Amino acid sequence: MRQYGLIGFPLSHSFSKKYFTEKFQQENIRDVSFENFSIPSVDDIKILLQQNSLLKGFAITIPYKKSIIPYLDSFTDAVKSIGACNCVKIDNNKLQGYNTDIIGFEKSFIKKLQPYHTNALILGTGGASMAVAFVLDKLHIQYRFVSRNSNEAGNVFNYADLNKEIIDQYPVIINTTPLGTFPDTNNAPGIPYNLLTAKHYLFDLVYNPPLTKFMQHGLQQNSIVENGYEMLVLQAEENWKIWNS
Repeated sequence: MRQYGLIGFPLSHSFSKKYFTEKFQQENIRDVSFENFSIPSVDDIKILLQQNSLLKGFAITIPYKKSIIPYLDSFTDAVKSIGACNCVKIDNNKLQGYNTDIIGFEKSFIKKLQPYHTNALILGTGGASMAVAFVLDKLHIQYRFVSRNSNEAGNVFNYADLNKEIIDQYPVIINTTPLGTFPDTNNAPGIPYNLLTAKHYLFDLVYNPPLTKFMQHGLQQNSIVENGYEMLVLQAEENWKIWNS
């Protein structure tokens, strides 16, 4: 029996367990299981590994994508560059770290990208935001982070900074925060939605609900919108490839 799982906290509404359980059934993959491991501290990973000797790999979600790195025995250049890991393969009791968010995000994001989408705002500064920034660098899209706290270096906007000039200059807005996730579906990042136009592209890493409040506000201004579901599917399939390579 091979075992895989998802590590994070909390995990009450996880995509991964449902996705992989259905995948195993549909593709007739036997002697394998996928479990949620909700751990209140990343340090609990040591006990988890001791208690689950059949574990061959796991995905990582909020809030451990950054804090898992010191526990890894090796990791890819992408993980080193981004400072975040969302996929771990266990090989001979060694933890190998990968970042498949970058693959999932890029493949989903570029489908609706337009030639004039040359500047982006990244809402949030967590582990997922680093993967988004990595992809934007690859695509030669200039970006600035937006956070509740601007920084002294001047490369992070505060939400209160966002005015018409900035919104016009940055037609791509990517939400990497959990704001708007079920069950808190009436919440959304605090940007001036009334300044959006049909040229704006709002990408929400949130997938539940499928149409977030962030996306609804964009649609009201005729903006292009996309949620994070396809990104998650692509990322999950990449995890599966890594675990079985």
